Amino acid sequence: MEHTRRALLAGAAATGVVGAAGCLGGGNGGDGSDGSGGGDGSGGGDGSGGGDGSDGSDGFDTSGVDLDPGEYDCDLTEPEDPDLEYRPTLGDPDADVVVQAFEDFTCPHCATYKLEEFPTVREEFIEPGDIRYEQWDFPIPVNATWAVPVASAARGVGDRQGNEAYFAFSSAAYEAQGNYSGEAIGAAAETAGADPCAAIADARFAAYGGASAGDRSEGISRGITGTPTIFVNGEAVDGYDADSIAAAIESAL
Repeated sequence: MEHTRRALLAGAAATGVVGAAGCLGGGNGGDGSDGSGGGDGSGGGDGSGGGDGSDGSDGFDTSGVDLDPGEYDCDLTEPEDPDLEYRPTLGDPDADVVVQAFEDFTCPHCATYKLEEFPTVREEFIEPGDIRYEQWDFPIPVNATWAVPVASAARGVGDRQGNEAYFAFSSAAYEAQGNYSGEAIGAAAETAGADPCAAIADARFAAYGGASAGDRSEGISRGITGTPTIFVNGEAVDGYDADSIAAAIESAL
């Protein structure tokens, strides 16, 4: 590890929430395919790219989700008693440095972060036990159809199988971004060693939608306008590349 070298590379943590996060809220009414935000609030939302757009449950419209389980041939029933307090976490639970990542599973910049930048953060800081790393949902949503269902499936996998399974599912789901379906969610769950039918059911019924809504409210209270946004001990990092995150962590250690 070359923590000192990284501390000299990119700027340290910003004092406010950055505007450089990749996928932004306040979309222009599109479907968010350009990563600029999502939705016009046509489900009753306020046009903010993440308005309440609601089906009446947790402020997210999941009515258009195609959750044909395909080859899994699942009998989907609504999950009972999901743990909405479950927080996906890696690293030392008692670490002095806490990193919190706010992501939208339908944001292409979040996919870039999770698949290309996060592995370095994990290797250099999580695995040695230098930090506690927490995953938070911030459904803008870039794609109002899939953001919360995929997040619910991920949380369900972690709730039942543990944190490592959550992060394995997360990576597999980001690899399938743009091709989400019930079968894709089931396949991601299998990759994580989890029950594919349970994950598809979590997505179908947005079982953890309340947790995603709570995370989003927390993010809004911090001034988040886009994803991914990374915090180190409560301070937003200016950027989501591994060097910027490493520099912020180094200054907090």
